[in-house]
Amino acid sequence: MKIGFIGAGNMGSAIMKGIAGSDIASKAELFAFDPFKEKLMSLADTGVKAMDSAADIAAMCKYVFLAIKPQQFEDALPCIKDAVTEDTVIVSIAAGITSEYIRSVTIQNAKVVLVMPNTPLLLGTGATALSRNDSVNDEEFAVVKQIFDSCGISAVITPDKMKEIIAINGSSPAFIYLFAKGFVDYAKSQDIDGDTALLLFAQTLIGSAKMLTDSGMNIDELIRMVSSPGGTTLAGLDALYEGKLTDIVYDACDRCTKRAYELSK
Repeated sequence: MKIGFIGAGNMGSAIMKGIAGSDIASKAELFAFDPFKEKLMSLADTGVKAMDSAADIAAMCKYVFLAIKPQQFEDALPCIKDAVTEDTVIVSIAAGITSEYIRSVTIQNAKVVLVMPNTPLLLGTGATALSRNDSVNDEEFAVVKQIFDSCGISAVITPDKMKEIIAINGSSPAFIYLFAKGFVDYAKSQDIDGDTALLLFAQTLIGSAKMLTDSGMNIDELIRMVSSPGGTTLAGLDALYEGKLTDIVYDACDRCTKRAYELSK
């Protein structure tokens, strides 16, 4: 099984390293092209073979990952157009790019899997949303899903929600980091070491995430579990309710989605 990557930046490299360290590695050959050769050199110890062009990747590989920015698709797709066949599975990780657009530039019935990963994938703890068009068969889709499961977890959604999901898992790490900054900045203002505060808050995020997924309680129950009547947590929650935190989160997600539609091709 030949798997090729057009683009070897942070996300593309992370996916390749995930494949190299997974069960797929024994039955896969990895190839990559990137105009910045030093990125390819850094992947040499994972068994990734460097190629000279995007067209070479498309001509050689069954699975072609487009690990590039949305703005680069106008240049990249024409380069691979003549090499794409009805057997090629094109995997796009770019926000806003649709399978219809990819088909319009390559071939009419191109097999396309749309993917929205996130940066924790760099540590093997990613959360990836996937969808496919009607040309991709179950076996092909299972291979792509297995690749992203090797870098964390994945979930399948319908193609019409690939823009909306960006805010939920693709962009949300940045929102969470900003939230964390508020806690660390508060700690510093109280003469608490910033590194200590970050360590404690980060572990609290990890533990809270496990409570969300593993406790069997819903979100409202979990909030009540921490909130003793007349206690410190309720005093803090009152400030968040007064500041309409959930409305702010909704607005951030909504703006993210609108931007995805603006970038859509």
